[in-house]
Amino acid sequence: MVPYPDWLNAGDNAWQLVAATLVGLMSIPGIAVLYGGIVQRKWAVNTMIMAFTGFSLVLLVWVLWVFKMGFGEPLKLGPGILAGVVGKPGPILGSGTQQQAVIPLLDGQMPAFRFPQSTLAYFQFVFAGITPLLFLGSVVGRINFKVWLIFVPLWSTLAYSVNAFLLWGGGWWAQQGSLDYSGGYVIHLAAGTSGFVAAAVIGPRLARDRARAVPNNLPMAAAGAGLLWLGWNGFNGGDPYFAGADAATAVLNTNLATATAVLAWVVLDMLFGVDHKPTFLGGINGMITGLVAITPAAGYVNGLGALLIGLIASSLVWLSWNKLSTVRPFSKVDDALGVVYTHGVAGLCGGLLVGFLADPHIIVYLGRNGTPDVSYTGLLYGNPKQLLVQAGAALTIIVWDALITFLILRFLGLFMKLRLPDPVLEVGDVGVHDEEAYPQDTLIGASVGSGSGIQPAPPVAAAVAEPRKTPT
Repeated sequence: MVPYPDWLNAGDNAWQLVAATLVGLMSIPGIAVLYGGIVQRKWAVNTMIMAFTGFSLVLLVWVLWVFKMGFGEPLKLGPGILAGVVGKPGPILGSGTQQQAVIPLLDGQMPAFRFPQSTLAYFQFVFAGITPLLFLGSVVGRINFKVWLIFVPLWSTLAYSVNAFLLWGGGWWAQQGSLDYSGGYVIHLAAGTSGFVAAAVIGPRLARDRARAVPNNLPMAAAGAGLLWLGWNGFNGGDPYFAGADAATAVLNTNLATATAVLAWVVLDMLFGVDHKPTFLGGINGMITGLVAITPAAGYVNGLGALLIGLIASSLVWLSWNKLSTVRPFSKVDDALGVVYTHGVAGLCGGLLVGFLADPHIIVYLGRNGTPDVSYTGLLYGNPKQLLVQAGAALTIIVWDALITFLILRFLGLFMKLRLPDPVLEVGDVGVHDEEAYPQDTLIGASVGSGSGIQPAPPVAAAVAEPRKTPT
């Protein structure tokens, strides 16, 4: 038995699997632990189980049909119709996953992959898997769990597959030269847009829950945030598809932008915040903003570009969080953890900054014969067209994902309640799951409607945190 086919490189294959695992850890347990620690104590279990089930649901539909919709042969419904929009659905359950990986529309346009299709499929799955978990932060504390179980596979099929194909699978925007290194648009702008629309359609949390949005476990949230930060090394470091110089550049840029964004947010809180105090939750907001903003640019910019992206994005998201949130429609929509800001605004900001800062000497494999290709570089390096292309791709993602999210939820609303009833919202986890993250004797085994006369758990013994400080 031959251990390696001649096309397989053990280093590239190992790095892609490690990078995929790092990204997977960002979801399970990263998002589950981060969100589970930030929400009110009565919603910790509900938040964590939605993270685990969402991740599982995406994997099932991914191998059954969505992977090929995002990275397979283009779907045609007539002469050229939809040819650059989405791929043909189909399963990847056979032995063909052991063959050399290929993205049909990009075959020959970039160096050949040196790992099998199964590696590519799993690596791309963890990106698809984390996306609905991110916009879970917009609807926690009121979404019907049964709706969540149906919504996630439908959204992955109708929204995520199109996003991925358009920008990563060789679709229309990829053909126009749009750059999204690791998901600033495909994942984060999509999550911010869909989360905001979902929050608007489903409706708000209970008024007193919105007024008293007290995190239940900040050390737990810190563990989740740390998993996100370091897991992002796989998020951005794996996207060159090769264990080479661009992967190392992307990892360094990721951490540089993130550190800058953390410090910028903390300083802004101290200088201009309501209480002029640095907060841990504010620091996490800055961290996520930096991670998201550098994601579309990590392998396209130099170190100075990464630093500027962290600083600019953190400042803009801080302003949007503190100022934009006070005007319509943002003030009327209960985006519980502010996903529209730290993912939507940050992803849009990072993607547009690629149009300014993409450096032709960094984008190694987009050039030919070692010569940089200036058609894939930013305004500051002589290519003003790139900014227009970046803006067009962003607008497409915003419009398509908003429309699909709205239609899916309106359709599901014909058959079931999108929002949990108020009596269940009063008690949270006990009413939905008969479980608690921090059990009390009076609540163990009790459930809504059981006649037990239970009361909601008392508030945690902590200072009331302002809702605008809650990170995603």
